[in-house]
Amino acid sequence: MASELIDAAEPQIEPLATRQAYGDALVALGESYPEVVALDADLAVSTQSIKFGKEFPERFFNIGAAEANMMSISCGLAATGKVPYASTFAIFATSRSYDQVRLGIAHNGLKVRIGASHGGVSLGEDGASHQMIEDIALMRAMPKMQVIVPADYNQAYTAVIESYERFDGPMYMRFGRPKTPIVYDGIPDTLGGGVDVLREGKDISIFTCGHMVWRGLEAAETLEREDGVEAEVVNVSIIKPIDSQAVLSSLAKTGVAVTAEEHRVVGGLGDAIRQVAAEQHPVPVFALGMQDEFGVSGTAEACMEHFGLTASGIADLAREALLKKPIVQHPPIHGGPWS
Repeated sequence: MASELIDAAEPQIEPLATRQAYGDALVALGESYPEVVALDADLAVSTQSIKFGKEFPERFFNIGAAEANMMSISCGLAATGKVPYASTFAIFATSRSYDQVRLGIAHNGLKVRIGASHGGVSLGEDGASHQMIEDIALMRAMPKMQVIVPADYNQAYTAVIESYERFDGPMYMRFGRPKTPIVYDGIPDTLGGGVDVLREGKDISIFTCGHMVWRGLEAAETLEREDGVEAEVVNVSIIKPIDSQAVLSSLAKTGVAVTAEEHRVVGGLGDAIRQVAAEQHPVPVFALGMQDEFGVSGTAEACMEHFGLTASGIADLAREALLKKPIVQHPPIHGGPWS
């Protein structure tokens, strides 16, 4: 069924927000699976779950500004055989609802999908109070919770379809507010292991996720044009459980890496890559992301530029990392625990 829903979808070529794919794919799931239900916390237009609500009003529940209650209701629905998609901003889905997500959803291993939109500082003008920059760390540290951060509209569509058809157990999916360039030419058949090499290279690995993927590709072009550096760009859409062997393959090839994410450098993609490297192939891994700081108010792009979350920021860090690249390369150590 997954291939049928993906084949029926229309790939996008112009920039679109990943939250739009969430809404579109949710409708497709609703048409095929009557047990799929959607919940929102008075933000359905923003999260795009409103699309599901218009098509299936009897299976859509607006809980109001009561996000913690929404997570508890999702638990009850999941316990009766429904598959709930609980939607709200990332800030509310994780920090305000953490206890309910942890003890209700994760502890019981329920098949609840948290569709968190407006993650990161690209939320923009709403400022620090709404710019969630530690959600991946919170969800990644939670037992049993899977974490997915798609790169563009097309991959986000696949992620939502597979969230029902392929994966069991709790899941956190992070989507963004602004329109971003398309990375995948078509809608992928599958997320696979969640680690895709989008550009081959031999000199340095650039591991990216979400809104930073297209910036990573731009950085690689700059490095090749200006420095003659062949950077390998890797999109990590499934941050937990991470495909450690795919990560290891790139690290073993290049011997040095940078990570780039719209998130704190603590606990997110950077730390996930560093854990694989430390256990199985110790090489320098430098992380680009938010430091010990909160967000600021401004346009999405102004916020990204303020914190250096840009293609030039990735390229500059890659140049620094290359100076620390080991001269002698050692074979990887297999058998680490991060698979």
